[in-house]
Amino acid sequence: MIGRDRAPTAQETFMQMAQAAGLRGRLLVTVGILILIRLGMRGIPIPNIDRARFAADVSSGNNPIVGILDIFSGGGIRAVGLFALGILPFINASIIIQLLTAAIPSLENLQKNEGEAGRRKISQITRYVALGWAIIQSTSISAFWLSRYASSPGPIFIAQTALALTAGSMFVMWASEVVTEKGIGNGASLVIFANIVSTLPNSLSQTLRLVDSNRDTVGRVVLFILILLLTVVGIVFVQEAIRRIPIISARRQVGKRVFSEQRSYLPLRLNQGGVMPIIFAAAILSLPLLIEQFINNPGYSTFVNTYLSPNGNQSWAYILVYLVSIVFFSYFYSSLIMNPVDVAQNLKKMGSSIPGIRPGKATSEYIERVLNRLTLLGAIFLGLIAIVPTVVEQILNVPTFRGLGATSLLILVGVAIDTAKQIQTYVISQRYEGMVKQ
Repeated sequence: MIGRDRAPTAQETFMQMAQAAGLRGRLLVTVGILILIRLGMRGIPIPNIDRARFAADVSSGNNPIVGILDIFSGGGIRAVGLFALGILPFINASIIIQLLTAAIPSLENLQKNEGEAGRRKISQITRYVALGWAIIQSTSISAFWLSRYASSPGPIFIAQTALALTAGSMFVMWASEVVTEKGIGNGASLVIFANIVSTLPNSLSQTLRLVDSNRDTVGRVVLFILILLLTVVGIVFVQEAIRRIPIISARRQVGKRVFSEQRSYLPLRLNQGGVMPIIFAAAILSLPLLIEQFINNPGYSTFVNTYLSPNGNQSWAYILVYLVSIVFFSYFYSSLIMNPVDVAQNLKKMGSSIPGIRPGKATSEYIERVLNRLTLLGAIFLGLIAIVPTVVEQILNVPTFRGLGATSLLILVGVAIDTAKQIQTYVISQRYEGMVKQ
């Protein structure tokens, strides 16, 4: 009874994984579906495509947009597999619906006032948007493959390939929802996590070959790995950092019972947007490169490749624009997640207040001021995380971990923390059930 609220130890967690049928079943469902998705990405290829030449072009970094898609698909784009699009259309659809929810009152009403039924309806709308986005994305990729790598007639190839990629993406979306409902963790996040982790063995083998061919690189490789580990530690601290604003609930009477004044706190995360500001900033900076592929202008191509290209030695102009974009999208995404006016109104309705701050407008202004300071600190952190690994890689000349950038590290750490918390929550619930049976 004394230790019922303590965090479970590693030994207790692993014992529950092995002995508790419910947790063991959820883990098996999660691992089995992730393995099935990986087999579909790498083991079922799309026919009539010169996969070797396409993989060589992706590895060379000539197309940075395809390179980014390949990282998040775990090599599915490079392998030209049936599940090449993976969970990306669903992630893009989720971002679109999240942005539209703040702009369309009907969607905002569904999310805030309709409860579980409203959230289910938004989830269904997200699936339809994901289907449409998958059709657009698969058709574009099919046309791109047709122009350079296909060996079959145009319209037939585009129709067949787009249909196969769309069906594969919808299957991955369904499988990720099964993981969310019957497994452990968030299914979509775990699919991306598994895709990123699948690229690590290739990076490690390339690093070993680099060290074996040139013994002078051992010190640089060790230093780069240590910097990556320190970056991961920093991400953990900042992802878990919370500013606690004290809240006092007024004394109230319910029937004959009188409830005394209660103290609690309002948690404000240092990094409200998570990895989303980096994804938005990278998407904006990829637009000039996308435009450069469709227009034939030597001057524009030279400018983009010199100042706005993420490959090779990044210019100070690219780094500055990248940092400013991350700060802007950090504030933008923070405003979508938390509205200080709504928080102040909810506190007033519950009869709660912040010590020394008047309810209403003064409370919303105080929360907004604190939130702006936290967002600035979080944006600076995200900017450093986004730039430091790439700059260190260029200085030390260790290109073997090029795919493991800031976005990948943030996703890996964030998903690992959330999944570990869910497992610990399940272990604690099992502990309470055991106490009740006794």
